[in-house]
Amino acid sequence: MNAVSYEQWKPCSDAFIIDRETKGAKEVLTWAYKAYTETDIVYASSFGAEAVVLIDLIAGVQPDAHIVFLDTDLHFQETYDVIAKIKERFPTLNIELKKPSLTLDEQREAYGSALWKKDPNQCCHIRKVLPLKEALGSKKAWISGLRREQSPTRAHTEFLNKDEKFQNIKICPLIHWTWEEVWTYIEAHDLPFNALHKQGYPSIGCFPCTSAVSADGDSRAGRWQQNSKTECGLHT
Repeated sequence: MNAVSYEQWKPCSDAFIIDRETKGAKEVLTWAYKAYTETDIVYASSFGAEAVVLIDLIAGVQPDAHIVFLDTDLHFQETYDVIAKIKERFPTLNIELKKPSLTLDEQREAYGSALWKKDPNQCCHIRKVLPLKEALGSKKAWISGLRREQSPTRAHTEFLNKDEKFQNIKICPLIHWTWEEVWTYIEAHDLPFNALHKQGYPSIGCFPCTSAVSADGDSRAGRWQQNSKTECGLHT
């Protein structure tokens, strides 16, 4: 199947809600890897709980799929540990660790120390937004693990979204999943996961900007707790 435009498929996106177990995710991914060639689509993965679910689903549809992880050099060791386990579990996947153009030392020389404290938006722009822009290049689509339940800013996410920032289509197969359903799937399929999830970290980013939250806290509440910032910039 040739790649189709956002305008052609967006009105039909609700038709993807077919499979009861995956709440449309399997149908979305099957469509995506038929609609876009191998060089036209990539999954940008955080390797969090939603990510390992998506990786398992993607591996069942496209065993050699391209997955990119934005390696900021500021991630928890537990994140690198789960990446290693995923590589072992799914050896045919093409997992790329994409680093920023600036090392931490170069960033400190250019912007001063601890930029994530002084200007977290600039830090995310350097270490996440620009690397993803490079990774996407001329790709026509990218896959993300956004869920509507995660936060008010994500509540209206669709399966297919026109991404003005990266000028392509952002595909979000898990929009209808709850946090409980994510974990039910992980446990049912015995998937490796980031150990920090069991220590009060529902959303895991860079260690200077991620904190544990209370059991009843918003899933994004642990990110940039001392700042009004709620997104790294990839989805805004």
